[in-house]
Amino acid sequence: MSHTEAAPGSSLSAHRRRRELTEAADGRTVDVLVVGLGATGAGATLDAAARGLDVVAVDAHDLAFGTSRWSSKLIHGGLRYLASAQFDVAHESAVERGVLMTRTAPHLVAAQPFMLPLTPLVSRGQASLAWAGLRAGDMLRLAARTPRPVLPAPRRLSATEARHLAPAVRAAGLRGGLLSWDGKVTDDAALVTALARTAAAHGARVLTRVRALELTGTGARVRDELTGEEGEIRARAVINATGVWAGTLADGIRIRPSRGTHLVLRSQQLGALPAGLHIPVPGETNRFVLVLPQGDGRVYVGLTDEPVEGAIPDVPEVPETDIGFLLDVLGSALDVPVGRDEVVGAFAGLRPLLDTSTGGSPDHTSDISRRHAVLTSPDGVTIVVGGKLTTYRRMAQDAVDTAVAARGLRATPSPTATLPMTGAASPERLRALPVPRRLVRRYGTEAVAVHALATHDPTLAEPVLPGHPVTRAELLWAVRHEGALDESDLLDRRTRIGVVPEDRAQALPVAREILGKAAAVHP
Repeated sequence: MSHTEAAPGSSLSAHRRRRELTEAADGRTVDVLVVGLGATGAGATLDAAARGLDVVAVDAHDLAFGTSRWSSKLIHGGLRYLASAQFDVAHESAVERGVLMTRTAPHLVAAQPFMLPLTPLVSRGQASLAWAGLRAGDMLRLAARTPRPVLPAPRRLSATEARHLAPAVRAAGLRGGLLSWDGKVTDDAALVTALARTAAAHGARVLTRVRALELTGTGARVRDELTGEEGEIRARAVINATGVWAGTLADGIRIRPSRGTHLVLRSQQLGALPAGLHIPVPGETNRFVLVLPQGDGRVYVGLTDEPVEGAIPDVPEVPETDIGFLLDVLGSALDVPVGRDEVVGAFAGLRPLLDTSTGGSPDHTSDISRRHAVLTSPDGVTIVVGGKLTTYRRMAQDAVDTAVAARGLRATPSPTATLPMTGAASPERLRALPVPRRLVRRYGTEAVAVHALATHDPTLAEPVLPGHPVTRAELLWAVRHEGALDESDLLDRRTRIGVVPEDRAQALPVAREILGKAAAVHP
């Protein structure tokens, strides 16, 4: 493979989509049809393809269009589930975190330090409880066999050390801090893209902008959202992985969506942040607001856990009540509170929580288990619901296991716990790549090819907009190899530019220029 090529067979493009959509609807029967290309659906597509099955996957929109692009970008080790005695969920989370960090995606998932500042609002009893929780979380790491060099041990910090990690935290009354580590994904949408491209490299047909109008146990009636043409995809097994929208294609599924909101701030507003922050929510013992530096000139502050009633929108809106709540909690720990006018963006995702309560619904969505479930509809569709980003791989494996058994398909056991994604390599090899570290954290071994695009066209080395690190080369790579079809794909999912509306508007002409450049080469 040359420095300007993608991994063999992994490139997604408009040309490949057109060809494979025609093949998928030609009347033959494939082994597995997956509907939904978020983390779980893309994971199921890879799982089935890696077992040697003939797979087609469709999504009405784009890769990671729904919940999977609105996460906190954290790969949690399961600490919060210990507090509610969900020991199986906690252990599963820690195991899956270790799989991502050490085997399947070490280029995308790395250790993230967090500091809990011990302000006067944190009592000594609360601090002791938090420290015990962090120690328990380290035991989860040990039980999951994640090496200590991958995730360092928690430790106590002096007030001076705490201020060094977070100069914006109020100094008055600060007793110190508690330092801990968890997993963080460079970009949740990039993780989904890597999954989809790895599946494509194993022969899967990954088709965005293809809406499933009707699902049965033997296939789906679909519509090409770009042309309006309708057709049928026949399959021996069908997996509904549409997450919070699962109920729109299946009867009897009770989903209680929970809205998680994040604010977007400019990094200079909080100063240098070598670590993220856990800020306790006043009056609650096991709930925190997270401050998450992104390394691109922005900081995310989140998140809420609010029930959502009524129709489920494609893109959730952020209510002012969520913004006010997050700013209030943030202000409880800072020297200079952040004002509403300093919030440059905000986004919300809907968690697809499965409501299994029998004696009445829980009062809060935070009380609903993050366990996942794999169900089979009366007409034979396999439905995977619940869960969370961290455990997508196990959810996908369980869904494919169920579909294979129910439909009598011949397949090998799942290999995905040890199957590297596109771009993955050992830490030593990644460190040796002669390109900027930011590109390595996003593209892994393919960073060399992305970087090399600018050697043929120096204008591609220019940033998409001033003050943001994404280059024009990355947009071109997204069109040629990551299946981006329009400006929204480029700005809202292949990059994170779009989470700040002002930046999105400024970058839009460049995105259109790159799409035109790519179309001129591959119409």
